Amino acid sequence: MTAQTDHRHFFIQGRRLLFIQDGNSGLRLYDGREAVGILYQRNLGNLGSGSGTAYLVADDMTMPPDCLALSLRAAYAHLDESNWVQAGRALQILDWHEQNRFCGRCGEKAVEQTNEFAMLCPRCGLKNYPRLAPAVIMAVTSGDEILLGRAHHFPDGMYSALAGFVEPGETLENAVRREAREETGVAVGQVRYFASQPWPFPNSLMIGFVAEARSRDIRLDHTELSDARWFTAENPPRLPDKMSIARRLIDAFFAQTRSGA
Repeated sequence: MTAQTDHRHFFIQGRRLLFIQDGNSGLRLYDGREAVGILYQRNLGNLGSGSGTAYLVADDMTMPPDCLALSLRAAYAHLDESNWVQAGRALQILDWHEQNRFCGRCGEKAVEQTNEFAMLCPRCGLKNYPRLAPAVIMAVTSGDEILLGRAHHFPDGMYSALAGFVEPGETLENAVRREAREETGVAVGQVRYFASQPWPFPNSLMIGFVAEARSRDIRLDHTELSDARWFTAENPPRLPDKMSIARRLIDAFFAQTRSGA
């Protein structure tokens, strides 16, 4: 990745980050010097090294000839980890603002609050905050094997950790057990927290776990997955990008089994 830890401004057009060619050194985030079509801007709060700002620009805005619009996934190759995470934050804040300009209860035009991320209805008092959808993602393991699934939309040969959204009234641990059972028929016992990751595709929080399988027979739910298999570190499939917590879960398990821990 390119190191850009001092850049905290994100210009966004149609859910794409704007970059500009930086001589022979590749791409850098667009600095907005030529921007004339800014529709909305919002301070993102303290990002560790000062304040950052998200800018929403018009779709028909005339851009410099060396300016490119990249999806957040494509932008991963051109940003350091910190900036990529904050770019995802910028996209989510802009989405939230666009989707909550009017009150969902009475239809009145909402008023954005400056002291917090909130849209307040002046008529009925309903206050809307940016919302996250919690999702669990798990490394289901049995000995030196890990259970990986293949979603219908995955690239050829790619498998990843099982995952799913948490349902109302459900604990994270029970969500892990339910998703594993529903998608593959595999029963899960002990569940151990691993790590979490903001996942702005579009507004999720991925919460990672390592789960011990109590059974090994796979009974696939074909509406959820096209395939699921047990893999070892010696015979891994094509894996997801390193940007994802899914890859971190898988890599951590394979490293553990290789070391014999």
